[in-house]
Amino acid sequence: MATIKDVAKLAGLSITTVSRYLNNHPYITEEKRESIQRAMKELDYVPSSVATTLRSNKGKMIGILVSRITNPYFSYLIDAVEKEVKANGYTLLIVQTYDDKGAELKMFEMLKQKLINGIIMCSIECSDMIDIYSKYGPIVVCNQRVESKEAHQITTDQEGITSEAIKYLFSKGKRKIAYCTGGTFSEKGHGTLRNKGFKSAMKELSLEIDSRVIFENIHTVEDGYMVAQNLLRNEKSVWPDAIFTGSDEVASGVINYLMRNGKKVPEDIAVMGFDNQPFSSMTAVPITTVEQPLEALGKEAARMMMSLLNKEVYKVKKDKLVLKIVERESV
Repeated sequence: MATIKDVAKLAGLSITTVSRYLNNHPYITEEKRESIQRAMKELDYVPSSVATTLRSNKGKMIGILVSRITNPYFSYLIDAVEKEVKANGYTLLIVQTYDDKGAELKMFEMLKQKLINGIIMCSIECSDMIDIYSKYGPIVVCNQRVESKEAHQITTDQEGITSEAIKYLFSKGKRKIAYCTGGTFSEKGHGTLRNKGFKSAMKELSLEIDSRVIFENIHTVEDGYMVAQNLLRNEKSVWPDAIFTGSDEVASGVINYLMRNGKKVPEDIAVMGFDNQPFSSMTAVPITTVEQPLEALGKEAARMMMSLLNKEVYKVKKDKLVLKIVERESV
């Protein structure tokens, strides 16, 4: 695919001149216009309307990275961020990564090219690239934790609340606990902090971690169906008496499948979600879950970004970022 650099080379002009032509600059001679037009036609070059629009926005755009907007967690988080940045005269560019590093790198490049002023990262695939690109503009990490000297981080205690959730299940008499993570069950990537919380609680409680009931890359209602299906395919001796699903979406899928197949929740298998989405109190068996302060997370991330852009100091309101267990009927 041809680039503006290719057009400039073929036309025998500078990239700046071609850029001015593309942005309808009035002071370009007719001869140069014709040279650019010929080069564009020969190279089949089509200027990026998106890039042109972004550049004309005069430095008033913030990028936000999420894994997928269909997850209600990200929808509510984006809503809170957008209200705050809009009140400060900025617009929000939403990019769904679908856990693809390439999509994340494209947004980093947009920051480098000054198409956006800063990035709020609610999903992270390339944590090792944050420090490299931070020199081009502020990067705020929201509800994730990364090893970075440059990123500004808005965090909640994901590790601590997961440990507390497992101990809560234990207090309810649960000893065989299945576990779902949004990433892998390793030390890096999605869900690392929750993984640590799960492992530490299981060790502290002297409970065995059974690899047969550990599920990776689990996100959706459909994933919940699959998890429950896999559980029931095992011999009954392998069945857990509780499952920490990592999200209310997954929890609702698990509950639905179990009940359709004649199992009782929580009598046969207790189910615990995460996020406290509005629907979690309205499912067939209301979901015991962990409440995340989504509005506060969004506001704090956006306010941190605005402060960085204005070169001001901002003190995060940590008292607004507290997680808590919400008890309902699924446990």
